[in-house]
Amino acid sequence: MLSMLLYGVTLGLGAGVSPGPMLVLVIRSSLERGFRAGLRVALAPLASDAPIILLCLLVVSRLPSAFMTWLGVGGGIFVIYLGIETALKARHAKTPGQNSSALSGDFLRAVSANLLNPHPWLFWATVGAPLMVKAWSVRPIQAVAFGAGFYGLLVGSKIGIAWLVARSRDRLTAGWYRLILLICGLLLAGVGVALLYEAAGF
Repeated sequence: MLSMLLYGVTLGLGAGVSPGPMLVLVIRSSLERGFRAGLRVALAPLASDAPIILLCLLVVSRLPSAFMTWLGVGGGIFVIYLGIETALKARHAKTPGQNSSALSGDFLRAVSANLLNPHPWLFWATVGAPLMVKAWSVRPIQAVAFGAGFYGLLVGSKIGIAWLVARSRDRLTAGWYRLILLICGLLLAGVGVALLYEAAGF
């Protein structure tokens, strides 16, 4: 059981802190609306990964590779859209803390971005699902340990980043805030282009 827990912790930490659309959305939301907004985005994988895991365990590994290709294309386009939206928003952004605290839809955007991102699908189809099936066949508690370790670090690391960003946002001037939002937008767009590039098989 300890070995499966360590597998989950290691893979979860790597996925949690690696650059990608989810991480950038956590940073953006934490800057704009504080820790609670970043927390909502950080929790998005708990909502979006359930169908991914179920499909990967049941059918995704049997589907043609074209499925992953089109998923990558759709994900790339959606993430590019998020990047452009963020970059345009940076031009007129107010100082952190002055933005509206109304529901922003960031959670739904994060769920959509995660579902359209081929990386979770590829991970669960090629690594996560086989490990879970193997662990379950030995002892179900091992599969539970893997899942707990993985999501504990995947979500926990993003929550930690949201907290750090939210703590520092009140010290930012409007100029720096707009610059960071612009960088987040460019990073999102760059990730989207990379997803398209990867989906095209270059």
